[in-house]
Amino acid sequence: MKLLYRIILVLIIGGSIALLSIYLINNRIQSQFADKIKDSITEIPVESPPRIAIVLGAKVWENGEPSNVLYDRVVTAAELYRAGRVRKILMSGDNPTENYDEPTAMKLTAVKLGVPAGDVILDFAGRRTYDTCFRAKEIFEIQKAIIVTQEFHQARTLYLCNNLGIDSIGVTANRRKYEGAKYWAFREFFSRASAWFEINLLPFEPIRGNKEPIVQ
Repeated sequence: MKLLYRIILVLIIGGSIALLSIYLINNRIQSQFADKIKDSITEIPVESPPRIAIVLGAKVWENGEPSNVLYDRVVTAAELYRAGRVRKILMSGDNPTENYDEPTAMKLTAVKLGVPAGDVILDFAGRRTYDTCFRAKEIFEIQKAIIVTQEFHQARTLYLCNNLGIDSIGVTANRRKYEGAKYWAFREFFSRASAWFEINLLPFEPIRGNKEPIVQ
């Protein structure tokens, strides 16, 4: 019985330390990048040459239409383009099968919103946020970027992209209330810690490929 108590005690202590560590990592990442997250495109300076927008992928419905989360990201990127904050947009998402294609859905939506097709670049290997940031730097050779995603996802994306070599700021794509937002916030609590481990301890092996520099 004493052995069982000791095992339980060790598990409780270990779990508490792990949760505290995750909390501290979350707090550090969020505080570190809070001033780089903008709520409006008007807060994004006009630069020369302009930064490149990186739009993170999200769910696409069976009919090929983007989910509300993804649609709002593309709309925000299109507004950045029309406002002259960016001249090129990298759409990075997952494309695991012929019947599921996030980047193409993103491009089609952007074109409908008035963005010229030639200014939209697709990355079909953005299966994870780490992949998107790594490939943006190593494959597309982006130096400075504006990250377009919802607020819950911004701090982690900025942490990854900046630590992988892209000078990044973010603009939130929150345009409505989203179903599942509480679950995403809960998942993000652990995902930020995972990102910290990937950068500092256990690098994730991304999908590589030939260089495709984005010409401004």
